[in-house]
Amino acid sequence: MKYLIKIAYNGANYCGWQVQKNGVSVQGEMCRAAKEIFGDGVKVTGCSRTDSGVHAREYFCTLETLSSAPVIPENQLPRALNRYLSEDITVFSAKAVDKSFHARYDVKEKTYEYVFDNGEQRDPFLFGRAWHIPKRLDEAKMNAAAKCFIGEYDFSAFMASGSSVTDTVRHVTGAEVTREGDKVIFRVTANGFLYNMVRIMAGTLRDVSIGKLAVGDIKSIILGGDRKKAGLTAPPDGLYLIKVVY
Repeated sequence: MKYLIKIAYNGANYCGWQVQKNGVSVQGEMCRAAKEIFGDGVKVTGCSRTDSGVHAREYFCTLETLSSAPVIPENQLPRALNRYLSEDITVFSAKAVDKSFHARYDVKEKTYEYVFDNGEQRDPFLFGRAWHIPKRLDEAKMNAAAKCFIGEYDFSAFMASGSSVTDTVRHVTGAEVTREGDKVIFRVTANGFLYNMVRIMAGTLRDVSIGKLAVGDIKSIILGGDRKKAGLTAPPDGLYLIKVVY
């Protein structure tokens, strides 16, 4: 049996989605909970490899069981899994899918959100969930710069150095920066993302706001493909995966 599971999680206490030797992962916790219900042999595959400290408001994974495992009705599986998960991971829905369905490779597009806490004093309720920048950000300039990301380009300049990815072309279909009170929010949608791509975009937009870069520099940075020309990699705290489309 293969289920498509919709979850959300606060990533502050995890080393990311993927199982790693150096810490507790969201995938590891999902495997642990699934084992309690289905026994050994459960395979859990995620839609994206989120970094350590990154959050997800909408995340999908498949949970594949052995043929000998018990069959749990779709509407009962979320409650069953949530019994064994900590409070910072929640399963919202489950549905049976074909064996050929792949949680990662069948994704058409994903949307990420990066949150800046732009109050003069840090908001304690955003601690670990946003990048606090006390100096007022210019969201209009940041939005103009964000629009330059839209299109199909080689985004090598917005990929962490040392990454082993060879196909660095991605199609960004939407990008905008808005303000909600003291929160400045960058949202970007694409058919896929490179390692640290959104965090580097967010750091670059910060540099545009403070005058370190100009709006007109963004296209040349993209076309030049030089990581050193783009901004710093923003902290993981403010990054959320918010939408996945199959």
